[in-house]
Amino acid sequence: MPEEKKGRYTEAQNKATQKYIRENLEEIKFRVRKGEKDKYRVAAERAGMSMAKFFLDAADEKIARDGLEEDSPGPGINPDAEGKIGEE
Repeated sequence: MPEEKKGRYTEAQNKATQKYIRENLEEIKFRVRKGEKDKYRVAAERAGMSMAKFFLDAADEKIARDGLEEDSPGPGINPDAEGKIGEE
């Protein structure tokens, strides 16, 4: 009698996936107020995205729109100005 598979992936596939995740990805977790998760889930579904993709796209859009890139001085900051912030 053939052995029944316990999961969708073999142990080797699972091990390779976990290694890839460990070496190539980082995790971001955050909390929202009760009831808001559904609002975001529905919006992501309507946009045809996973919730992770929905939030990443929203964050990337804000970064680009507001000039918040890591190599950017940020909104309202003059990199050529002398002195410290608040000095006249």
